[in-house]
Amino acid sequence: MKRLVSISLTVILPALASGIQAQESFRVELGRDGETIADMRPVFLEFQSRPMPAISPKEVARRYQRLFDNSDEPEVRIDALNRLSNIQKVTDEDVSFSDEREQQVYRQALDSYESILDRGAYQGRLDELLYQMAKAHAYTGQAEESIDRLGQLVGLYPSSPLVPEARFRIAEAAFSAGDYDTSEAEYSRVISGEDAGSLKTKARYMQGWSQYKQGPAAWPRAGDTFLAVLDAFSAETGGFRRIPASDAELVDDTFRIVALMAAKARGVDSLEEWLRKAGGRDYGYLLYDRLADYYASNRHYEDSVAVNRVFVREYPAHSAVPAFLAQNVDVWRMAGRSDSAREARGSYVRAFAGDDRYQQLAVPDQQRWQDFSRSLANYHYDRAEEAQAAGAQAHFRLAAGYYSQLAARVNKRGEILRLAGDAFLQAGEHSEALDRYRQAAYDTNGYPGAADAAWAAILLQRDAVDNRNSLTGTLDDLTAATDRFAAGFPEDQRLPGLSADISNRLRDRNRYAEALRFAEVTISHPAASSGEKYSAWLVSGEALVATESFGLAENAWRKSLALLNSGQLPDRQGEDIDSLQRQLAGSIYYQGEQAAGEGQVDIAVAHFQRVESVLPGSDVAIKGRYDAANTLLKAERWQAAVNELTRFRADYPRHDLTGTVSEKLVFAYQSSGQPVRAADEIMAVSGGTPLRKQQLRAAELYHQAEAYDQRNRIYVAWLNGDGARGPAQDADSHIRNQTLRHRLVLAKVEPRRYRIDLVDRELASPWHSEETLAWAGRAAVVLGEEEARRFADIPLQLPLADSLEKKQTALASARERFGQAEKLAGDPMHSEILFRRAELYRVMAKDLMASEAPAELSELEATQYRMLLEEEAYPFEEKAIELHARNHQRLAKGQFDEWIEQSLQVLADLFPGRYDREVRWMTWHGETNDGA
Repeated sequence: MKRLVSISLTVILPALASGIQAQESFRVELGRDGETIADMRPVFLEFQSRPMPAISPKEVARRYQRLFDNSDEPEVRIDALNRLSNIQKVTDEDVSFSDEREQQVYRQALDSYESILDRGAYQGRLDELLYQMAKAHAYTGQAEESIDRLGQLVGLYPSSPLVPEARFRIAEAAFSAGDYDTSEAEYSRVISGEDAGSLKTKARYMQGWSQYKQGPAAWPRAGDTFLAVLDAFSAETGGFRRIPASDAELVDDTFRIVALMAAKARGVDSLEEWLRKAGGRDYGYLLYDRLADYYASNRHYEDSVAVNRVFVREYPAHSAVPAFLAQNVDVWRMAGRSDSAREARGSYVRAFAGDDRYQQLAVPDQQRWQDFSRSLANYHYDRAEEAQAAGAQAHFRLAAGYYSQLAARVNKRGEILRLAGDAFLQAGEHSEALDRYRQAAYDTNGYPGAADAAWAAILLQRDAVDNRNSLTGTLDDLTAATDRFAAGFPEDQRLPGLSADISNRLRDRNRYAEALRFAEVTISHPAASSGEKYSAWLVSGEALVATESFGLAENAWRKSLALLNSGQLPDRQGEDIDSLQRQLAGSIYYQGEQAAGEGQVDIAVAHFQRVESVLPGSDVAIKGRYDAANTLLKAERWQAAVNELTRFRADYPRHDLTGTVSEKLVFAYQSSGQPVRAADEIMAVSGGTPLRKQQLRAAELYHQAEAYDQRNRIYVAWLNGDGARGPAQDADSHIRNQTLRHRLVLAKVEPRRYRIDLVDRELASPWHSEETLAWAGRAAVVLGEEEARRFADIPLQLPLADSLEKKQTALASARERFGQAEKLAGDPMHSEILFRRAELYRVMAKDLMASEAPAELSELEATQYRMLLEEEAYPFEEKAIELHARNHQRLAKGQFDEWIEQSLQVLADLFPGRYDREVRWMTWHGETNDGA
């Protein structure tokens, strides 16, 4: 049985001394020192109206004790006793009676009470007097008498404010006596009565005990009663958050007895039933907790856990859920069942895995969640390392999940994220592993293992590029990851090897600019090994060549060769050195090409020539020498080019390129104004027997140099050769051959022959040009002139028939030539041909008229003979006049030349009256009619 709560009542008592009757008030307090009525001291009066007199409390108390001992008046003695009690209360000094003396005093007080009652005369209230007597009986061990007095008070004065206290004491006495039915009823009267105040809570609590003591059949009533007690305290204490120390034990006892009853009944089902019947309670979780504690303390671990689980299931959003779930862990640990405790930790972690639920946890609960998560993660990770393949993956997957959840909710999460990455990796979850490694590496501050985590991510991505894991990774992803690694961990010794690998991969995909960047990272890194630097220099060389940075490429190849020659790479000799020397030579050669393209002749030639010093006798070295000469040629440095070409031919007489040197020398000689040397070069290469195509070219060069003898010999040889004997095969051939014939005519090399060839070939050819027609036409005119002269030189003499036949034959030849000329030359030579043709006829007529008659003719016969001659000559003269007149008619077309003029002179001789006049040829320009 717990100590009872003190109950205060305020009453107004009359003053015993005159002068203060209406001014003093006193408070009656019961049960300050006792749990039962038997333990309680009598009433004392609290003097409140006036301050204590300015004398020692002990002196005041001594006087009241003397008053009590010396007075014969019961009222005075009672009043003195009350004042002594009041003084003791308001002072810190001990002014009370000794225990032995106090017992004597209260026995004497009982006598005073009895005396007052016997006399039936009492100025105060009898209900108060009865109550004070009951307390005095209880204090002196007279329990039955005390209850009798309380019964009198209740019966005689049912409306007295002291009745609740009296009934409570009566109920308490019944409870102490084991009369639980009576105590339940009496406590019920206290509860249902008025003016009970705080006694109601105490009475309800004791009523519950009374019901509990009556056995299981009464426990439902007891449950209701105890819940009512808790309701009252919950309302008074803000939901049990501010429980006074004096009430703490009572509240705790109430929770304990409800849990005890539930455990002895149907366990959590009973508790749920009571709560459901009561409509639920905010503090219900405390009842579940007390029931679970009861089971655990009595080693009913499964029942304890079951209670917690029921609460969590029924009230999942309650703030006490974390405590219940955590309590399951403690219970299983108490039971020594580690597997069950681990499962309980898992339940706790899963319950608050969501951010919303987790954020609602108090800080200690969050810390507990973190501890549980780490414990579970470590357990599964350790188990995975011991398990078989399939089981290991499952454990790793669980560990990874716990680590991942935990990492998001701790400050120092780097190591946890890395462990999550390791676990995901072992579980085959490569994408998740990559994500955790990255977070550990780059999203944490101060994590010592960040570089290792970043490296793990790099390895995963590299395997993805090589199709060695389930990730879908590209080279771009890997390069980005490498850049991030380099930015985050620039001093890491693994960086140069990684960069070298990336540079090689980029080089293989022709991504040279990026490859060069990563190669430079390797080369400049202080931790790079010789092998890594060698690899990077090789990539640099190839990338620089591909991007046409040949000067830098040359440096890269020289650095690579230096590493090989240093002996630091004994396994990279032989073919590597040969290859690098070729690459070096090539880079130098390409520098020459670049310089040549930019017009830097001297630099280009120097590059081309120094290739030979790197790789003498190689194809690229020979080509460099050759291109040095070509560069000089293009720069029109003819003599330097001739020197280089001559030296190249001397050094490499059997090389394929040597066959083109002669042509380049010819070009250089031509371009430098040395056509004879150019032609001599052509002739020299042919060994004195030039090829048909080359001999004409040489002849043309001789022609340009006016070396006509050398030229003419080639022309004659060509025209005498098979290529010029038959008809020309095309227009170019025809024109070319006619040109040669024309030049030989001009050079007076067999001119008649080549004029005849000119005319005959032009007439027979389907191809013509203005020049070939003019040349052939002129040749025909010259040949016609020759025939005309021969015609004119043939005299008409007797016998006339013979000479006339010869002359007519010559005339026909001349006419034919002039006809050919007219056909070939056309209008430009038309006036000349007309004149020459007309002169043929005029000469024929003149020669006929001038011929001698036979001597044997008579004068008449001679006259007749001459008349016959005139008749024969007349048509020729008419023909001559007609042709000269046609020349004259050309004047009307605005044409005039020396041949027209000569035709006019002939006509003037033949017709003086018509043509013998001074003629002035002038150009007429029409004027615009101005409207006049």
